[in-house]
Amino acid sequence: MSFLEITGLSKHYGEGIGRTEVLTDVNLKVEEGEFIAIVGFSGSGKTTLMSLLAGLIKADEGGVIFKGKEVDRPGRERALVFQSYSLMPWLSVAGNVSLAVDSVFSGKSAAERREIVDKYIDMVGLSHARDRRPAELSGGMRQRVAVARALAMRPEVLLLDEPLSALDALTRAKLQDEFAEISRKEKKTIILVTNDVDEAILLADRIIPLTPGPNATLGEEFVVDLPQPRDRGEMNHNDAFIRLRTGITKYLMNLGAERGVDAGRDIELPNVVPITQKARLPDAYVRAAESRIDDRYLEFSQLKKVYPTPKGPLTVVEGFDLKMRKGEFITLIGHSGCGKSTVLSMVAGLNKITGGSIILDGTHVTRAGPERAVVFQAPSLMPWLTAYENVELGVDKVYPDANWAEKRDIIEYYLSKVGLGDAMQRPAAALSNGMKQRVGIARAFALSPKLLLLDEPFGMLDSLTRWELQDVLMDVWKRTQVTAICVTHDVDEAILLADRVVMMSNGPNARIGNIMDVDLPRPRSRKALIAHPDYYAYREELLDFLEAYEGGADPDEAQLESIKRKRAARIARQNGSSMEAAQ
Repeated sequence: MSFLEITGLSKHYGEGIGRTEVLTDVNLKVEEGEFIAIVGFSGSGKTTLMSLLAGLIKADEGGVIFKGKEVDRPGRERALVFQSYSLMPWLSVAGNVSLAVDSVFSGKSAAERREIVDKYIDMVGLSHARDRRPAELSGGMRQRVAVARALAMRPEVLLLDEPLSALDALTRAKLQDEFAEISRKEKKTIILVTNDVDEAILLADRIIPLTPGPNATLGEEFVVDLPQPRDRGEMNHNDAFIRLRTGITKYLMNLGAERGVDAGRDIELPNVVPITQKARLPDAYVRAAESRIDDRYLEFSQLKKVYPTPKGPLTVVEGFDLKMRKGEFITLIGHSGCGKSTVLSMVAGLNKITGGSIILDGTHVTRAGPERAVVFQAPSLMPWLTAYENVELGVDKVYPDANWAEKRDIIEYYLSKVGLGDAMQRPAAALSNGMKQRVGIARAFALSPKLLLLDEPFGMLDSLTRWELQDVLMDVWKRTQVTAICVTHDVDEAILLADRVVMMSNGPNARIGNIMDVDLPRPRSRKALIAHPDYYAYREELLDFLEAYEGGADPDEAQLESIKRKRAARIARQNGSSMEAAQ
């Protein structure tokens, strides 16, 4: 008999016309000491499955057997860590962990209980903060407390319900490494729910997708036959990793495609010119700039941003110098606090420039304007208006000379292109986060801007929804070829979207640390990209760059140059091998 077994498990919520079948006929056998990762779409029932494993809710049919006994209630042998931290705000780190230890080990002496508390606080690297309260901790530190509390109960099974999804990329990477180390040290059976394929491969022995709901069930199983410990950068050299990652990604994308995306009616864009494109430069300027305006369509010159603080001026960005071609797509990447969003807000005209200048199409940027469309991380829609009306707000302002039918066609064209042809008249408040962001993308493109600015536009979405919207963005962008800048912390997103990836150094006084030209064919889709032989070389360079700047480090030019040469040499080898094979 397996250590933990799920048999014929089904669960629904509601009754009658409001009944939703969440999970149907879920089956899984887990051996003692295994690390299982379950990946799936938002709303597929992953949290419901974890609650059933923890004994917090009961199944309609089937059930969970742990060591030969049916799970029908919570138990200390199964500890659950949620995405939210659930800490007592008035207690210290030690106090929050002690709550669990005192409850589970009430028969032990105070000294023994204190020893257990100290052991697991030290294991998650919080000994220096044991007396701090949650309000004094970062998000990553709070999640460490939750993990320490769960481990201190000394459970036989550790259940992790998307514990890292709300954290920034650097903090998430550090905690992933800690989970891997805890797994090796504690030899526990672990079940992790995640929407991050790389996280699953880094940590798990087996990866099992949960199909989209309703009636979600476990899909094809993928065995992770990679040696431990696993290095996220070096794995990009491993052919087994590349095959596995490609297989899982394609499988999940095919599952997503089966849900269907509406195509909308076939609409041709009307021949109308937005007000932002009507202003002409003086003829003398055009003649003088004719040879360079395309190559220097957008120019950042020694850009600087300083904020006043109680301790004196804080220089966030200094000496940011970049020239962009018309129609070029740039992504900005770097650790939290490196000034990526600050640069974007200055070019949007939403944040005053302290020093230097930004020139777009021959005009200095001094304030916000409709020729620069911004898509923020939060959708920023009017919740009482429909999807159509939210896009119409901008279209009315930008196309004052267009008639009603022409404006309608512009709105419907872009809403259809982002997959909302059948949801145009739904109020924004009734849309999912992913659908709201589709509206934001449609609205931005409908303005026909000179410059498209994207500030982590998919950062609030799960990985699988993000994949879908990245492909939507690429599909619409290839039709417009609008000049674009996207701030992201996602390595794969940076490569997928960009002609060049601009890597920022750590702040304060952040600058451009490196620029990587992405020589991959367009049009691009995620499915095509992961099959390209050079993709993982680009990926490794970005991961190596981010690692070089970890913990506030300031690598020298020689180190950064060696990272670039490593990628170039790898691509040259791969191309040489391909030519030999062809001969």
